[in-house]
Amino acid sequence: MTAANPALAAALDLYAGIEADYQRALEDTGVAFAPRDDERREARELMAAVEQAGGRVRNGGASVASGFLSPGCVACTGDCVSRSFALTNNCHRDCYFCFNPNQEEFAYYCEHPFPWRRQLDDLAAEEPEPAAVALTGGEPLLMPDEAVAFFARARELFPRAHRRLYTSGDLLDRDLLERLRDAGMDEIRFSVKQDDPEPLLEKVLANLALARELIDSVVVEMPVIPGTEDFMRRLLTRLDEMGVDGVNLLEFTYPLWNWPVYEAQGLMLRNPPFRVAFDYTYAGTLAVQGSEEACLRLMLWAREQGLRLGLHYCSLENKHRAQVRNANEPHRHIDARYAFDYDDFFLKTGLAFGPDREPVRAALRAAGCRDFLEDDAADCTSFHPRWLAAAASVRRASGEPACPCVSYSIVAPGDGGAPRLRELKVERACDAPPVALRDRTAEGDAAARAR
Repeated sequence: MTAANPALAAALDLYAGIEADYQRALEDTGVAFAPRDDERREARELMAAVEQAGGRVRNGGASVASGFLSPGCVACTGDCVSRSFALTNNCHRDCYFCFNPNQEEFAYYCEHPFPWRRQLDDLAAEEPEPAAVALTGGEPLLMPDEAVAFFARARELFPRAHRRLYTSGDLLDRDLLERLRDAGMDEIRFSVKQDDPEPLLEKVLANLALARELIDSVVVEMPVIPGTEDFMRRLLTRLDEMGVDGVNLLEFTYPLWNWPVYEAQGLMLRNPPFRVAFDYTYAGTLAVQGSEEACLRLMLWAREQGLRLGLHYCSLENKHRAQVRNANEPHRHIDARYAFDYDDFFLKTGLAFGPDREPVRAALRAAGCRDFLEDDAADCTSFHPRWLAAAASVRRASGEPACPCVSYSIVAPGDGGAPRLRELKVERACDAPPVALRDRTAEGDAAARAR
């Protein structure tokens, strides 16, 4: 089909070439990608099974929740403000998969504390008020008095916000938990490590049980490493018995360092690495092949076993979507030919190339479409994606079906700071997920809270 439409072939080849160049550059560093799998059939089938078992597929499949879901997770990719802060980048652990070193000025904030008081005050000067505020790190409890002071100040500035703490959990005691609670901490999230020595693991779990006595909401958040499912099943069973509110199962990622440790475990990276290639700011970097499937299998197993705790699969892509939503949603009406997709938060337009332009334009006009943008240099016509189904039914004069496409864009600062659309991908509409013109994730979360 593309052979008879050089303009379409050129658009598809442009972005395929960008993705291929990026992947080759990564491979040159020594990493290994799994065989390419654009369909990801196993993950889709598992997601459908979890949904059939009562799970809520969120953000176009980037997030799957079953039962309890922290308000902080709802706010993370929601249409409200959620911010995370740190006291220090220092940590007494040495996790081989830590991506903190990727962060800007990482070394500086190992030597100097973050200016969290000024940062909170700056946030208080913004509109609207945040729905969620988090304290992370590094390990915040290396500075326990500062952690307590953080929550006291956050409660003073944002009394209606949900306030949570991320910690490895082994530096806690009853006194510190009570101080954090009394200062305004609503939720504590423990990071349990699969490779911790048993005495350390037991200490963390004992502190988790103590937190269950004192704190309103107790959550475990940890990556699921392929090959650790037996450990995870035992852990989930134990956490359920302890009355933990929920477990965030994170997609395991590679932070662009320590590859020999990954290689020694027989791990590979997902291929393609991103559905939409972009310079995402989240430091987690690249997804490990098989982690998503392991997370979904664990969710399905937990429901089959009747475990009561909430479960949330949070993919690397879900982290990226927070960035995309923040960039695009304020500009969702930037142009009459674009739609804000409530599933993946990109701004999208329909495209017809070359010999498809005239018959698609005529058919859409007859159906009531009035907004087109003609780009004769690229031999392309743009239109609102609500018309994609109509465009897909069009045939050229030769009798061949038209091949409409979807363009993915993000808003970036242009000259003088004015917003401009930056196109990131062109995909045939038949290969693309439907464009979500309403927020089904918010509807699903609201229905779950009502139940």
